[in-house]
Amino acid sequence: MSYVFLFLPLTMMLIFTAQLLWVWHSVVDYTNNGARYAATHCYQGAGENVQAYMRQNVPPMVDRDLFANGQTEIEVSYFQRDGTGELTQFTCAGNECSPDCVPDFVRVRILNYQFRGLQSYLGLPAINLPNFQTSVAVQSAGCSAADGAVTCSQ
Repeated sequence: MSYVFLFLPLTMMLIFTAQLLWVWHSVVDYTNNGARYAATHCYQGAGENVQAYMRQNVPPMVDRDLFANGQTEIEVSYFQRDGTGELTQFTCAGNECSPDCVPDFVRVRILNYQFRGLQSYLGLPAINLPNFQTSVAVQSAGCSAADGAVTCSQ
């Protein structure tokens, strides 16, 4: 009978840890997927297309609704190399989805995410997780060469 007081907390701790690791891995994969999408699709200054894609393609996990409903912040930043090789914020004055507007790198970040998991049922506060981010080189930005002309598609 006294073993119940030992096994119940250990079981709850194991479930909590498993949930946390599952969510951690899912959010890392989620940012990787978003960065790959951004690297191969049209540049949009605020990253609306990447954010919309990510909200529609949330992996199955405990707090999936927080990501799908926009309660977590997704930041998409584009960068270019300047003359010295340093990365600077990318901006484009022309048509955003064109061969003239192709950045060099993209970074996708998930900011201010709080894991609510099992402890929310016990009245415990959410756990602040670090900001997740993935940076990749832009590959095509949705542009392709066909018949000698470069065209870009959404």
